[in-house]
Amino acid sequence: MNNKLIDLNNHLFAEMERLGDEELSGENLEKEIERAKAITSVASQIIANGALALKAEQFKSDIVSSKEAKVPKFLEGE
Repeated sequence: MNNKLIDLNNHLFAEMERLGDEELSGENLEKEIERAKAITSVASQIIANGALALKAEQFKSDIVSSKEAKVPKFLEGE
């Protein structure tokens, strides 16, 4: 799986288009709203994970001259 943030962006916009469908109503609309909630929940976690990885990289960059600081293995990105 080689998903990128642009793929997430595309999924979010596709969901927004489905929610904007004027012909969607009743039970189908409720199902789409639940789907949208699930998608945004997962998207939030993906974004938070990316932010954490970025912070870890910034931390490593800041301490490049210091051999004392250590980054937890799961944040190393290797």
